[in-house]
Amino acid sequence: MKNNQKIKSYLLRAFTKKKKNDFDLKKAKKVLIFRYDRIGDMIISTPIFRELKNSNPNINITVLASKVNKDVIRYNPYISEIFTNYKNSILSDLFTLIRLRRKNFDVCIELDHSVITHAIIRLKIINPKKIISVYKDGRYGVKGSELELYDYFTKKDKKSHFSKIWLDALIFFGINTSVKKYDFFISDSERDRAVNFTQSIGKAIKIGINLEGSFKEKRIQKKQLEQICTGLYRNDNNIKIIILSRPEKAPMINKIISELQLDFVISSYETNTINDAAALVEQLDLIISPDTSIVHIAGSFDKPVISIHENNPDSFRLWSPISSLSHTVFADSNYGLVNYSVDEIIESAKDMLTKMELDT
Repeated sequence: MKNNQKIKSYLLRAFTKKKKNDFDLKKAKKVLIFRYDRIGDMIISTPIFRELKNSNPNINITVLASKVNKDVIRYNPYISEIFTNYKNSILSDLFTLIRLRRKNFDVCIELDHSVITHAIIRLKIINPKKIISVYKDGRYGVKGSELELYDYFTKKDKKSHFSKIWLDALIFFGINTSVKKYDFFISDSERDRAVNFTQSIGKAIKIGINLEGSFKEKRIQKKQLEQICTGLYRNDNNIKIIILSRPEKAPMINKIISELQLDFVISSYETNTINDAAALVEQLDLIISPDTSIVHIAGSFDKPVISIHENNPDSFRLWSPISSLSHTVFADSNYGLVNYSVDEIIESAKDMLTKMELDT
């Protein structure tokens, strides 16, 4: 086993060797950013695009996104071009990687916190002049900082939110900022659809509830949903609760709503893309959701949000909501939403709505 790790360690060091160059980052004109993972990661990374572009309007920013998260930045004015990484297969994406190589990037920013083999291979193919990475945990007994492929690493940070940790990659450009406001740009047609839907509801307070988390144990169950809805209505009967719905979940959502038999609970229109969901969130008064991308979308529009989070302090520190009005309810378990307080959600919503009314 030790010999096997030594071989892997040797191969990893050998494969990541490169000739150093003296390219000055302050002269960079073409920057590539790797962000081909989840929706929430992309949303939290949006300050990087904005702050980098604002610091130097002549920089062209290209993003290698995933099929899942590319729509988050579809209308982002700070980004010049978006490429899609469809699979974690080098052969499947070889044509894209060759196209990226031909662009002769000055810098690539890679934001993964682990030593990832497929990311290293992509970097080797694209061959930017300089590579910036966040602090990386080691692999095969090799520290990330020992890999010659990378020119710069941020410092290890065990206290900050991901928005700050990833934004620190810009320090090497001479950009030192702690601004963590997210950006989510949507089209006029997406916004118009959301506005028309919410206007049709009338003047009731519009509370959006997202049931889905990133895995099945992280979703709001029907029993808890009924308790939350009836408790919210008991506090204020001038509400309309909108259950957020993706096309593939619409039959299940409609079945649950039908079984609840609560006339103040309705389904949203089918949000076919994450942009549709964002447009709707922008028009709502309050969001309740497990810790997932909807919470970060709410942060993009500074919408009041109640998030339900696993009992994991490190995870909460990294992914916590940034809305100026937010509250997090913690489950007992550190995996999945087990035994969380429905009463705390209801009381938090009451307090938030009262504060919002006083502020208007």
